[in-house]
Amino acid sequence: MSVLRVGNASGFYGDRFSAMREMLTGGELDVLTGDYLAELTMLILGRDRLKDPEAGYARTFLRQLEECLGLARERGVRIVANAGGLNPAGLADAVRALADRLGIPARVAHVEGDDLGAAHPGALAAHAYLGGFGIAACLRAGADVVVTGRVTDAALVTGPAAAHFGWAPTEYDRLAGAVVAGHLLECGAQATGGNYAFFQDGDVRRPGFPLAELHTDGTSVITKHDGTGGFVDVGTVTAQLLYETGGARYAGPDVTARLDTVRLGQEGPDRVRVEGVRGEAPPPTLKVGLNRLGGFRNEVVFVLTGLDIEAKAALVRAQLEPALGKIADVRWELARTDRPDAATEETASALLRLVVRDADQQVVGRALSGAAIELALAGYPGFHVLAPPGKGAPYGVFEDVYVPHGAVDHVAVLHDGRRVTVAPPPAQDTRVLAQVPEPPLPQPLPPGPVRRAPLGLVAGARSGDKGGDANVGVWARTDDAWRWLAHELTADRFRELIPEARDLPVTRHQLPNLRALNFVVEGILGEGVAAQARFDPQAKALGEWLRARHLDIPESLL
Repeated sequence: MSVLRVGNASGFYGDRFSAMREMLTGGELDVLTGDYLAELTMLILGRDRLKDPEAGYARTFLRQLEECLGLARERGVRIVANAGGLNPAGLADAVRALADRLGIPARVAHVEGDDLGAAHPGALAAHAYLGGFGIAACLRAGADVVVTGRVTDAALVTGPAAAHFGWAPTEYDRLAGAVVAGHLLECGAQATGGNYAFFQDGDVRRPGFPLAELHTDGTSVITKHDGTGGFVDVGTVTAQLLYETGGARYAGPDVTARLDTVRLGQEGPDRVRVEGVRGEAPPPTLKVGLNRLGGFRNEVVFVLTGLDIEAKAALVRAQLEPALGKIADVRWELARTDRPDAATEETASALLRLVVRDADQQVVGRALSGAAIELALAGYPGFHVLAPPGKGAPYGVFEDVYVPHGAVDHVAVLHDGRRVTVAPPPAQDTRVLAQVPEPPLPQPLPPGPVRRAPLGLVAGARSGDKGGDANVGVWARTDDAWRWLAHELTADRFRELIPEARDLPVTRHQLPNLRALNFVVEGILGEGVAAQARFDPQAKALGEWLRARHLDIPESLL
């Protein structure tokens, strides 16, 4: 059968508004996807729904469709998006109303069954990560637009691929190939040079959005529309493949993809072939993301300028100690951004950050803000803050649990109102996850002179969050650099370079086909991004910090 061209127009709720139009007008497409959901987004939508029961979906998607629904119909492009969030039925109704108002005969379907709030009454949102076969059922029945709630990001591609090629649920290698393609598309411009370690390799001022040319055997080519910005090469694809993943087994509700089997090859300018992906039966359980309100938080950042930075920080802490005694969680961080003999006041200053959390809003609100501001004329010399503390804002907590496939009613609601149940895989067609044995290390480089230099001169990295854990994928650009990296960057060395991880479990996974290592750091993000436990709450820059650390690197690699 023909190649299926699947594009992406959104990597998160708030991504480039014009991307949908750009993708529809920039070249050929069969399906245009949009990923609007993340752990934090589900919490935001849950809070929206508390104020308005009719809310709970990504309203931006509707505004984009107002501009682009007619264009998609003219070009025969089907649209698949998880913008339904906590209310996919409500969004489907809103899209139908929009199509009627615009006079466009669009057939709109949706997928539901992910909402498990009834089983988790203490959660603001509780949603299972569904697979792609509900989407496939909607498309096979003729839908022009399919909206979903919480499906896996890759399901936005596996669903259209299964519908187009007629794949059965047990065609694991083909499904795994589509999962990898879906993972490469899900974050939009991150596959085309956005957030890329070696961004100076091309013009990334306005990278285009990616698309995948999928084939019936599950292989694909990752590319972008001609004339758009950014670039697609083995490096940009490797970086995105490592993003928010863990070991060799990448589990999902439809299939477990073996990331250690992925082979990448530069097929031409802005074209990377993805092949060799093997798949295994999915695990017997589905992941469920739980979002709940954890309490209230407040923060204030004191600016310490000039001399005696440590003593000034100690004075602030001593002065505020009486006001902080009743608060459940108090965290101080001193960022030494100051320089000696600085040419500007800003570069002569350090930042002392105080973050507090408690179940009582009053405790972290007025009590703290009053005590902090009262120091304005009674504190360290040069006292000022970046912004006054507020009254205390609610924060969220994310955790994941697992349920059997049969605990979820996965339903495709077709454009004509018919409801099609998506059967869970039978027990014999599932496989409990287990770690893949570590592959043998490559031959080390021969001894030679070394030079103290940043890791980033020879390796790229990309990092991200999964609940309270972070992953850091590190890859080498040459075979010799891989031979050195695989021996040098052990889990213990990672802990040395990232002091925050010294007392945390760190697991290292080897992916030799990608010349890559993937590190999973458990608990570094506390209770998840919404809890804002650290300076970089989603670990987006953790990889860049690692690249900036100095090691003894063979001169032959520099």
